[in-house]
Amino acid sequence: MAAPHSSPSDDETTRGFSRAAPREPMFNMPAVVVGLIALCAGIHLVRSYVLTDEQDFWVIVHFAFIPLRYSGGYALDAYAFSGPWTYSFLHGSVAHLAVNMIWLAAFGSPLANRIGAVRFIAFWIFTALAAVALHYVLHSGEATPLIGASGAISGMMGAAARFGFQVNRRAPKPAFEGAILSIPAVFQSRTTVTFLAVWMVVNFVMGIGTSDMSASIAWEAHIGGFLAGFLLVRSFDRTQRLA
Repeated sequence: MAAPHSSPSDDETTRGFSRAAPREPMFNMPAVVVGLIALCAGIHLVRSYVLTDEQDFWVIVHFAFIPLRYSGGYALDAYAFSGPWTYSFLHGSVAHLAVNMIWLAAFGSPLANRIGAVRFIAFWIFTALAAVALHYVLHSGEATPLIGASGAISGMMGAAARFGFQVNRRAPKPAFEGAILSIPAVFQSRTTVTFLAVWMVVNFVMGIGTSDMSASIAWEAHIGGFLAGFLLVRSFDRTQRLA
């Protein structure tokens, strides 16, 4: 188990942000993050420039998460068991893809360096599942497909908060440093609380501010992924510290 960790002062948290300020160059990102970016980008390119509209519709129907499929009245085939996580590799537009990949590079890189590639992939799948779980609870009767990596990336943001956003940039592979903070310690840091409050408000405002269902933002899925990463990151951490 990780040793108890006292709450960081705002100065300490600010220094953590300072160390994290330099941008992570592409060639220095963990291979698993580069691979996921390449996978998401490659899938979108194929969908956009290779597949016909009919073929792309088939991909969405079979690999996106469609809540209504799980609400009774439909036979659960193999695709029904892939949709709850494969949806995270599909994106609705270049802008949607670009924003998610930027956040993946920013928050995924230090987390992958901290927990390792295998745990990082497991973390991605777990938080993606948690994202659709909350979305399903609130929208079980809807047929609108859910796509995008935002749920998993929100989980990475939740994990980052448990480290107080502190990244050791002096290491050969910059990673989140220090013991995972207790939940009370996280909420004693003004900087971390400010980030979390702004993130929650932005998600809520963007979610209720989009009236076009074809372009709506599934903010509930973001919250589900975030909470999973925030509450359970310790289960994926490979760094053990003795008291």
